[in-house]
Amino acid sequence: MNKKMAVPLSIVTLAATLAVAGSDPMVGGHEMFPTKNIIQNAVNSDDHTTLVAAVKAAGLVDTLQGPGPFTVFAPTNDAFAKLPAGTVDTLLKPENKDMLTKILTYHVVAGRLSAADLKKEIKAGNGEASLKTVSGGTLTATMQGNHIVLKDEKGGMSTVTISNVNQSNGVIHVVDTVLLPN
Repeated sequence: MNKKMAVPLSIVTLAATLAVAGSDPMVGGHEMFPTKNIIQNAVNSDDHTTLVAAVKAAGLVDTLQGPGPFTVFAPTNDAFAKLPAGTVDTLLKPENKDMLTKILTYHVVAGRLSAADLKKEIKAGNGEASLKTVSGGTLTATMQGNHIVLKDEKGGMSTVTISNVNQSNGVIHVVDTVLLPN
């Protein structure tokens, strides 16, 4: 007898389905919980180990565990890998802490800006929104199709690949390229 048996949904498929349905999203292979803060969630993402190491090296853990709220554009490991060879290792050295801090805080905007908020600001700005970062720099947000794209002060572009990862102290939008201030 050759009966076909129904295969139950795997945990991963179920989690992905729930994420699409609006529950807590998956980032870096792990569920992100809106009841946890930015750091508590980021340390669980397999896609953000470089970012977490950089945040620790810059001494920003306490800040990003604080009340906020913060909007964080979080580069993935692949985003850091796009930088010239040796850049990350150089930035992680203690003598480069100020530069590392400037780059990391350039990815943070005060307040909680959802993708809908960003799109609303882009529309109100006739196609672009100027975002003041915690480092004092400016990011320019635009739309390319359905994607939010950020332009840094050097002209580099980064696309939001996962949006609205809500945290107890803000929101994370995953980006595919490291943004660089002047």
